[in-house]
Amino acid sequence: MIDWPNVTESGYQELDLNPEELQKSKCVLGFIPVIYYSVLLCVGVPVNVLTAVALSRLASRTKKALYYYLLAVTGSDILSQLFIIFVGFLLETAVFHRDVPALLLHSVSAAEFAANHASIWSTVPLTVDRYVALCHPLLHRQISYPARARKIIAVVLMLSLTSGVPFFWWSDMWRNSHPPTALDTVLIWTHVTIIYFLPCSIFLVLNSLIIRTLRARQALQRCQEDCGPKSAPPRRLGKTTAMLLAITSVFSVLWAPRTVVVIYHLYVSSVHRDWRVHLAYDLSNMLAMLNTAVNFFLYCFVSKPFRGAVRDVVLLRGGPLYPRRALPQQQAPTNASISSLYSGNNKRWQRESTPLSPRRARKPS
Repeated sequence: MIDWPNVTESGYQELDLNPEELQKSKCVLGFIPVIYYSVLLCVGVPVNVLTAVALSRLASRTKKALYYYLLAVTGSDILSQLFIIFVGFLLETAVFHRDVPALLLHSVSAAEFAANHASIWSTVPLTVDRYVALCHPLLHRQISYPARARKIIAVVLMLSLTSGVPFFWWSDMWRNSHPPTALDTVLIWTHVTIIYFLPCSIFLVLNSLIIRTLRARQALQRCQEDCGPKSAPPRRLGKTTAMLLAITSVFSVLWAPRTVVVIYHLYVSSVHRDWRVHLAYDLSNMLAMLNTAVNFFLYCFVSKPFRGAVRDVVLLRGGPLYPRRALPQQQAPTNASISSLYSGNNKRWQRESTPLSPRRARKPS
């Protein structure tokens, strides 16, 4: 990754080298990727672990399917950081320079793709859940609950792990000097379809429907406000919806360069032979892996309950989610039950202390 000589295709023609004599393109970034991935790993793993603990508390307190979906996304990001960043980029590439047994190399490649697919596709059930909640609220009350969310997450993770098996035969772009084969073409197109084109299409369609529904409701409420004096204020974009749009938008932006570079490598120029493609591929990978560490900051920026849960985790305390708001709601039924208990006791005491009437006191003959 670091000690590869810098020879481009034009240099090959000038030196009149045979294909067997061609050397790998150099990583012009030097040690920058190693430093970047080390910092990303040291920051991303603790942040994601903190996110997982906070979301677990929120899920156990609120019993909302939303937090289970976010917890699945966080767990998948942790797997991606461990397999892709730590094992793939740091150990295999930077430390061992890919000088590992081929079986181990391909096995780790399959695990990397499985974790990658799980990280991306865990966001799809979250998007579907938010779409149903906003566009079909009555249906959402019937079908969205924690038990079903856990089943959906288990199915998504199982399919993601299964989808990583074919990538055991993924070609090493940095080392293979031969042109992409038919198998490489199939795997590359399958890869970009699974990680980008298909999930982004789902995000685009569902987010567009969500925004369209919210705009229609706002227009209806503005019309009602103009017609009648007593009408509810127009609903704004909810924080949960804003968080969903932020997550999907960040993913689409950060993963777009890598998708373009992989397709360019397939049809135009190889990463192995052109240092410019090698540079673009390194930078695009760095941007894509950044997506595994930014969700924590999005959650903190948007969600007040999440910030409160993180504060409780950091301060090692486990107080209620909304202590000030939940107290009046808890006192009302308690006072009502106590008053009803007192009234029942008073009525029973009056019944027992009141003397019986002559008719009731007389025994039947």
